[in-house]
Amino acid sequence: MLQVWQMGNAPTIRLPEELLAWLEDVSRRTGIPVGRLVREHLETARASKSAKADRPSVRHAGTMSGPPDLSSRKGYSRR
Repeated sequence: MLQVWQMGNAPTIRLPEELLAWLEDVSRRTGIPVGRLVREHLETARASKSAKADRPSVRHAGTMSGPPDLSSRKGYSRR
């Protein structure tokens, strides 16, 4: 029995020439079709976002600046 499997939704996206050239280069070097590369990267991004959604504070990791110990700021020391 022959089964035909087709993707249902095919979005159209516009890419900057630089990004398209990169995708085509990776596709040519690896033998993986451009569409599959895009799907795999989207799946990775979705999985990464899901992991961060489980821990909301992770989205702020690395974005805060200042002294590691706020008590070391001038005017806030305990003397």
